[in-house]
Amino acid sequence: MSDLGDWFRSIPLITRYWFAGSIAVPLVGKLGLVSPVNLFLWPDAFIHRFQIWRPITATFFFPVGPGTGFLYLVNLYFLYQYSSRLETGAFDGRPADYMFMLLFNWICIVITGLVMDMQLLMIPLIMSVLYVWAQLNRDMIVSFWFGTRFKACYLPWVILGFNYIIGGSVINELIGNLVGHLYFFLMFKYPMDLGGRNFLSTPQFLYRWLPNRRGGVSGFGVPPASMRRAAEDQQGGGRHNWGQGFRLGDHSAVLVDLTD
Repeated sequence: MSDLGDWFRSIPLITRYWFAGSIAVPLVGKLGLVSPVNLFLWPDAFIHRFQIWRPITATFFFPVGPGTGFLYLVNLYFLYQYSSRLETGAFDGRPADYMFMLLFNWICIVITGLVMDMQLLMIPLIMSVLYVWAQLNRDMIVSFWFGTRFKACYLPWVILGFNYIIGGSVINELIGNLVGHLYFFLMFKYPMDLGGRNFLSTPQFLYRWLPNRRGGVSGFGVPPASMRRAAEDQQGGGRHNWGQGFRLGDHSAVLVDLTD
C-alpha cells in the first residue's frame, strides 16, 4: 500500500485531484450512495431547478458497468497520462496557468453540453487536454494501428476519424477537439504566430491560490517551432512515451503508441 500511496502522491497536484475525483464520483454512484441520475448534466435540472452541482459531477462521473468498466479504466489512465505530462511539462511550475486552461475548457464544454444536451463531460474534457498536448508536441511522430505513422498534431483527428469509420457517435471527441483548439488558438497561435492580442489571461486570484514555483519536473512538450521564441518562458523540452484514446459511444477503443 505504501508504494501505491507514494505513486499517488507523486502525481502532479491538479491532475491528482482530477484523477481522484474521477474515481470517487463513479464509485459513489456505483455503490448507490448517490443516485446516478443526480450526477448527469441535465439542462432542465441545472437551469430551472438550480441543481448547480451537475456540471461538476458530470465532469467526474462515468457509468461504470460490465460493458464500460474497461473503457473507464483506460480513460482514467488516459487522463492521468496527458494531464500529468502537460502539468509537469508545458505548465511546469505554473499551476495557476494549468488550472486556468482546465477551467476555460471546462466552461466551454459545460456551455456546449447544456446547449446540446450532453449528459457526460468526462470524455470531452480529456480530449481537449489531449488536443493541447498534441499541438504542443506537434512534430513528434506517433504510431497508430497497422503501422500508420504521422505527426502528433493529427492524433486527435485521427482518433475522431477512426471512431467515425467504425460507426459510432464522435460528438464527445469533436467537442473536446474544438474546445482544445479554441484554447490553443487564443493562448498560443493568435498572439504568438499571428501577432494578435492576448484574449486569455489567468486571473490573479488563481495566482494567489496556486502561486508559480521554481524547479519541479519539466521536459514534456515543445511548442511549434514558430512559437518557441515567444513561449520559451512557458515551455520545457522532452519526450512523451505513449497514450490512448477511446470513444464513449459504442465502447470501441483506439490504441496509440507514441515513439521517437
